[in-house]
Amino acid sequence: MGNVIEVRHLVKRYGDVEAVADVSLALPEGDVLCLLGPNGAGKSTTVRILSTLTRASAGSGQIAGYDLNRQTRQIRQSIGYVAQEAGTDAYLTGRENLLVQAAAHRIRGRAAQDRVAELLELVQLEYAADRLARTYSGGMRRRLEIAMGIVHRPRLLFLDEPTTGLDPQARTALWSGLAGIAAEQQLSILLTTHYLEEADQLADRIVIINGGRVVAEGTPAELKARVATDSDHPAGLDEVYQRYAGPVEEVLAP
Repeated sequence: MGNVIEVRHLVKRYGDVEAVADVSLALPEGDVLCLLGPNGAGKSTTVRILSTLTRASAGSGQIAGYDLNRQTRQIRQSIGYVAQEAGTDAYLTGRENLLVQAAAHRIRGRAAQDRVAELLELVQLEYAADRLARTYSGGMRRRLEIAMGIVHRPRLLFLDEPTTGLDPQARTALWSGLAGIAAEQQLSILLTTHYLEEADQLADRIVIINGGRVVAEGTPAELKARVATDSDHPAGLDEVYQRYAGPVEEVLAP
């Protein structure tokens, strides 16, 4: 099926500051890829490059089959993006928020109504569809934002720390919902998170970025096996993170 993301040697400089030094990664169609790394590691800048919100200083690749440097308009039509900050209008209903988003993608009339009904069922918000979004809980708002991000049937969805601020029960429910959404919509997902349990639960592959570079990548099981000191006692993802998210000089030391 190929890769929906395939980029090589991305670099991003802001003056003398190199926010991304050398990032190469691939996301197979239909998989979930999680970016992990300490604050300032280059995760957010990498996602901004991949989602065409900023242009790389160097590097190349393809997103959803389109050239990252030359076909940004086509890429934007093929992706969804859900930022960490709330993207809903508190004084519109859930249904109205989705209809507005559909109109922004030139989906109108019966097609819009049908797509909105489908999404409300998918994210389990039918019962609250005609309530104002300001009456929604944090978990409900996040599910609505995810529905808004895929209203135009993208091939790829970017999620920036999707469960930050949610209580543990809402976080667990959203994890389960995301897995179902990805399968139902045949959707590839790239997410950033600070919750190691979230990465362990959702990711097919994990990429750890530190100092603007990819310092480790693999399935959760592969990464745990790599740092395990005793084959009878596999490492946890927290041990993996500790190994690769420390001072970058130590991480990159031979």
